[in-house]
Amino acid sequence: MTAPPVARRSWIDVTGLAGRPQGVRILTAAVAAAALILAILGALLPVDRPADRPLTPLAGAALAAAVVAAGQLARLRFRLGRGVVSVSWGEAAFIIGFVVAPPGWLPAATLVGAVAAWALLAWWESLRNVAEVVHLAASLTLGAAGASVVAGALAGQAPVLSARMITALVAGALTYLALTFGLATLTLALHRDAPATQILVRASYAKVPMVVGNVIVGLAAVVALVENPLWLLAFPPALWLLQRTYRFHLRAEEERRLWEAFAAATATLPGGTEVEVVEAGLRAALDVFGARRVEIEVRGRDGERRYAEDGPGQDNAVAGLPGPAITRSMAVDGDLVGELTVWLSEPTLPVPRDEAAISAFGDALAGALHDAAARERVAELSEQVAYDTRHDRLTGLLDRPTLLDEGDRLLRSFDRRRHVALLLLDINDFREVNGTLGHRHGDELLRLVADRLTEMTRDGEMLARTGDDEFALLVPRVVPLIDSSAPAAVPLSDSMPLALRRARELVEELGRPMEVSSVRLAVEVAVGVTVAPAGRVDVGELVRRASLALQEAKRQEVTVAAFDAGQDAVTTDGLALLAELKDALAADDQIVLHLQPAVDLVTAAPTGVEALVRWQHPRRGRLSPDEFISTVEHTELHTAFTRRVLDLALDAAGRWHAAGVDVPVSVNVPARSLLDPSFPAQVRAALRRHHAPASRLVLEITESVAVSEERIVDDVLAELRDAGIQLSLDDFGTGYSSLAIVTRAPVDEIKIDRSFVDDMIESPAAGAVVRGAVELGARLGVRVVAEGVETTEQRAALIELGCPTAQGYHFCRPMPADRIVQALTQLAEAAPANIRPLRADDAS
Repeated sequence: MTAPPVARRSWIDVTGLAGRPQGVRILTAAVAAAALILAILGALLPVDRPADRPLTPLAGAALAAAVVAAGQLARLRFRLGRGVVSVSWGEAAFIIGFVVAPPGWLPAATLVGAVAAWALLAWWESLRNVAEVVHLAASLTLGAAGASVVAGALAGQAPVLSARMITALVAGALTYLALTFGLATLTLALHRDAPATQILVRASYAKVPMVVGNVIVGLAAVVALVENPLWLLAFPPALWLLQRTYRFHLRAEEERRLWEAFAAATATLPGGTEVEVVEAGLRAALDVFGARRVEIEVRGRDGERRYAEDGPGQDNAVAGLPGPAITRSMAVDGDLVGELTVWLSEPTLPVPRDEAAISAFGDALAGALHDAAARERVAELSEQVAYDTRHDRLTGLLDRPTLLDEGDRLLRSFDRRRHVALLLLDINDFREVNGTLGHRHGDELLRLVADRLTEMTRDGEMLARTGDDEFALLVPRVVPLIDSSAPAAVPLSDSMPLALRRARELVEELGRPMEVSSVRLAVEVAVGVTVAPAGRVDVGELVRRASLALQEAKRQEVTVAAFDAGQDAVTTDGLALLAELKDALAADDQIVLHLQPAVDLVTAAPTGVEALVRWQHPRRGRLSPDEFISTVEHTELHTAFTRRVLDLALDAAGRWHAAGVDVPVSVNVPARSLLDPSFPAQVRAALRRHHAPASRLVLEITESVAVSEERIVDDVLAELRDAGIQLSLDDFGTGYSSLAIVTRAPVDEIKIDRSFVDDMIESPAAGAVVRGAVELGARLGVRVVAEGVETTEQRAALIELGCPTAQGYHFCRPMPADRIVQALTQLAEAAPANIRPLRADDAS
């Protein structure tokens, strides 16, 4: 069995240069080479030391190396961007080393001490980055070399405790600070851990107080070495206190910086989408925690999504993920939002401060992500609501309001002369589909119809579902089906045929069989078509006209019908009729009566007057009852209308009674009144208002209502008869139970329908009906009135049959109420002189 190959690591991987920017690699090599050269050259310089130095050159060099190592081991570190800056006792170590060791040997001693200290730290903290150790040691060596040159030039052969020496030591310490600090700033800047200005400000704030203490401690140690080495025994407690003070200062500054950055980062988390919040959170975590890498895992309704970002200058794919990682779950009110993972820059375990800060940042980020998810959900719902308010949920087509709104905008964008068409389709017998297959399958049929219509819809056309089984297609470009490049405006004479052809095409396509719930169906539709110039109508008007055409198609039982302007006027008048009737009843001069006398056939003396209602319409002129009475009977207006007619009739009757003509007035009763239990009371109230006896009023009823099986009809008729009001059976002979009615609902008068009077001379059957009615009236003791008498022949025939009374144009036409009194008076006064026998051939 072959062993797996061992991965061979390059020298870049071994030295720890992998993953570092190219600039940092070059700087490390240059600093290391320069430090090594200076250390060697310095060691080769001749030893020329003043006699007041406390130690031998070799002992002094060893002490200098030891002090450098101790100063590095006692370092304090703080995070700066994604890097770590060490603040050590380097300046104090330089001052002591410059006094006890030859200046030329100090770079080598610093190199040895720094390497030893950082090697020990690397072993202790499991740091395997050789390049970083070399870079740090070389930087300290260069600092020591530069400081030695400056201090040596200023001190010369001055005594140790002289002012000149102290000045030289301070200058050397500042040179050491400038060189090491400069190299650290350059390294961090090349590493892109933080901006150069941020590095200078924050590092200076941390290093300056310790540099002052370093210089004081170093000078104090030199004095102790020269005057009395026993004083050095007092240094450990003092150094421990200084170390604690420095540590507290750095920690307080770091805490302040961390929470200020945390507050700034969380305050700027955007209120946008999830991606925007995550991107801001990644950048903020990298900046706040100086992280090498940050990962955010978001858990939503549609699964998990992972986002990550590396710090500037990091190549984690090559160098791995250095530093410890802290992972925290992000939740809001117990609902898990995701996880936050932060890789810190230090190769040590995270401190509780880091964990607390990352947990707090995770909570803030969780809230922002939760809000982002809520906003996205609200946006989705708003978009869905907006879509639903404009589209039919079942078919996905536009709904009626959207068709009207968007269609109007489309029409306004056209040339006003351009002809547009609207096709309104309705599925025939759709209720049978719902009743047979069920509403769920009826919905499926509607979706299939919508799909077929959508496939046939051309560019620019608008298809909508305007009713349960009704669809509308707005065609803004009426062109031949085979020529889509035809002009936008087609002559009006050609537009309608083209639109009708398009409608038939839709009918044919929808007529192809389709399968619904395993049932093969062939759908039949009716289509109403209208065409009009875009500048003269809106879509609502087009839909109205197409609806009229659709009604006409269904009435004629055809598939396609075009809008006819003649239908429009009739339909418009019908829609306005109810409102106009209300206005008429509120006015005093629109509802009027025309009165026609009934006379004795022999003497022509008046025997009664029939009130014929008319509507003096302000726009349409005089209307007969046939044009509006059905609207009255099917609305709540019938009560007010009947009251008005009774008042007008009784008022007119009062005037002719005052003139000495004692005949009743007959008023036609709407069928609905006989179904109203309060109708007798209304009649009695009208008689009281006009101070008229019940005998002055005759109510004419139709036999179709009188023979109704409704119990209420019997009660109403009985109550009217008990009140002394006379009843007249109108249009006798036209119903199916004319004989039965006179026994079920006793009446005072029978009026023979004019259809029998018109045909009685030429039709023996009609004559027989008239004769039977006359004989029936005589036997029952009720009045008999023949209606519609217009000729002398009809009058003579009725006299021969024994009919006593008649009314018609032969005697008197209907006339307004202001003329009826004079007509009745003349008839009454002339009656005796007119008594003479009539022959059939007499002229009228």
